[in-house]
Amino acid sequence: MKILLSNDDGYQAPGIVALYDALKTIADVEVVAPEHNNSAKSNALTLHSPLYVHQAANGFRYVNGTPADCVHIALTGLLGYRPDLVVSGINNGANMGDDTVYSGTVGAAMEGYLFGIPAMAISQVDKGWGEIEAAAHKTREIVAQMVAQNLVAEAPWLLNINIPNMPLQALRPLKLCRLGRRHAAERVIVQESPRGEVMYWIGGAGAAKDDAEGTDFHATAQGHVSVTPLKVDLTDHDNLGYWAQTASRLVAAGPAAPQW
Repeated sequence: MKILLSNDDGYQAPGIVALYDALKTIADVEVVAPEHNNSAKSNALTLHSPLYVHQAANGFRYVNGTPADCVHIALTGLLGYRPDLVVSGINNGANMGDDTVYSGTVGAAMEGYLFGIPAMAISQVDKGWGEIEAAAHKTREIVAQMVAQNLVAEAPWLLNINIPNMPLQALRPLKLCRLGRRHAAERVIVQESPRGEVMYWIGGAGAAKDDAEGTDFHATAQGHVSVTPLKVDLTDHDNLGYWAQTASRLVAAGPAAPQW
């Protein structure tokens, strides 16, 4: 099996190093990751400046771009072959609920999925890399089990996985979850630069708003490894009928006169 491994914390991050060491025992693993931390870059691609690929002493290749750039370049010419699986992580901190919209970790995995390759995004619940070896071992177990079930050879899928920072034996079984929700982010942080200019820093993520049973927030709080299947289709299918009626009324009404 051939695995393309990426992340958003950068090619030197402890999470990707630990995951590479774990996965290389069961597959041929190629690392193509960002040169620097690219958290919260989502699915962004670099279109207006050149990208460069370099190779580190340990064989990892790194790109001066986003997580999605790394996977995109790898799959469209850099590798020269099609991997069986794309794995992104291990991220330094959770990607649950609304986080998945912004996450570069999820963005890298999603890029593989968009190319028709099974993909998974792996994150630890807490920052700081505590019990990172356990998280890497658990990921290897998940990949090996999915291969044994012939899931990697089937149609593409996209999984978002969050692993509590716990010893391997303390981790509770996988639990299939829906995404929870967060409160709105904290207020923007305003500071003055040394030149007297006003600077704005994005505030921290909000607390959990929907962490009821069945969500990824709830499962990981109970010590479970949360697994959430994701999709890319953003269509509001539940309300298509409503918007069809609304569109008909708008068309029938004709152009509205400007209101001054």
